[in-house]
Amino acid sequence: METALVNTAYLIAASLFILGLKQMGRPKTAVRGNLTGALGMAIAVGATLVGIWRRDEPLGYIILGTLIGVGVGAILAIRIQMTAMPQLVALFNGFGGGASVFVAGADLIQSAGRATDPEAEVAVLVATALSGIIGAVTFWGSLVAFGKLQEFKWMRKPIHIPAQQVVNAALAVLMVAVAAFMVMNGSPLLYVVLVLVASVLGLFLVNPIGGADMPVVIALLNSYSGLAAAATGFVINNNVLIVAGSLVGASGVILTNLMCKAMNRSLFNVLFGVMEGGSASADADDIYANVRSTSPEEVAMILETAERVVFVPGYGMAVAQAQHAVRNLGLMLEENGATVEYAIHPVAGRMPGHMNVLLAEADVDYEQLKEMDVINPTLETADVAIVIGANDVVNPVARTDPQSPIAGMPIIDIDKARTVIVIKRSLSPGFAGIPNPLFAMENTLMLFGDGQQAVLDIVAAIKES
Repeated sequence: METALVNTAYLIAASLFILGLKQMGRPKTAVRGNLTGALGMAIAVGATLVGIWRRDEPLGYIILGTLIGVGVGAILAIRIQMTAMPQLVALFNGFGGGASVFVAGADLIQSAGRATDPEAEVAVLVATALSGIIGAVTFWGSLVAFGKLQEFKWMRKPIHIPAQQVVNAALAVLMVAVAAFMVMNGSPLLYVVLVLVASVLGLFLVNPIGGADMPVVIALLNSYSGLAAAATGFVINNNVLIVAGSLVGASGVILTNLMCKAMNRSLFNVLFGVMEGGSASADADDIYANVRSTSPEEVAMILETAERVVFVPGYGMAVAQAQHAVRNLGLMLEENGATVEYAIHPVAGRMPGHMNVLLAEADVDYEQLKEMDVINPTLETADVAIVIGANDVVNPVARTDPQSPIAGMPIIDIDKARTVIVIKRSLSPGFAGIPNPLFAMENTLMLFGDGQQAVLDIVAAIKES
């Protein structure tokens, strides 16, 4: 009876996970989806604790760990800056993988010497090995991703390792061999060796990947953390962990595929290739010879007569924390009779949905957020397009130069707008390391300066006019 009630609670939790994922597929229902998923997890954790209590097993350490986890999670969620949200997601992925390593290892130690069905024991040992491998790769890979996103001084450039791919292949072969021996004899010591080898592989896999590919890496590590959790669910025979881990793993794979398509790159190329910059220094002077700068007052005059304005946010908006200023400018333009929209590129920022989260925090209406494929066919009718902090995702060489590092990458066709205002600190290149001809086009004006201050100056100029 007790097991039936716990499994029923798990079924309800799993249903809420699925519903939450569906709701998070749309910006308008994303917050509700997040709360739905959190409710499902609360039910799953509560059911697990009740089951342990009914079996008269000690709860002290479990409750203490739960309270510590809740406290740390709440503090991080409250104090984290929106610009650092990708780093937080990377840490969450890593902690999930690390937890799987420890749970599977603890079960292996606890079950050592216990008489069980040989076939079932092999299945559990295989799942344990997978938990250790995927969890360790996820944990250390996520820490490297966190360091790159946080721009730690010693991680701004990849550490050069001679014959990197050969070393990775050797580590993978060694890891499989150790896993096979561990499955054959169930040795906790071999599990430790397996985790150590997988940890080194995790470090080496993410080390050479550049910042431009971080959205893909984060999505992939998220998938890894789910797969590690699902494997751990098989180890400890926990149904809700299997379901939740499978959902996270599958959704992460789908998201990774979408990110790769948005960048016109294969997953293999992201993991084992390097996005090398073009001849930025050699060609920039020629490309930027006709760049025209503007002032907030001139931008204000242009916006006064605009009937349709499209904002294109990028990571620079996040760094400048300009989302609230952008929203206020948008509201002012709407009061003046203009239609205001926000063009969202799938990989703008440093994680999937980064711009959506920033604009949602600023209370921008969900209906105004337009995905790239939706808004591109209509950009020719936009009177003014304001690019704030975006670079590679609006670079027209993706369409025109087959030799470019971003050739073929889908971009927001903002150059087709009647007037383009680019708010940027300088003419420095984006992650791809190549100049952007958009900045020198006849219909483009450059407003140099900090993103937030530039927008505030435009708002002030409109009020004074």
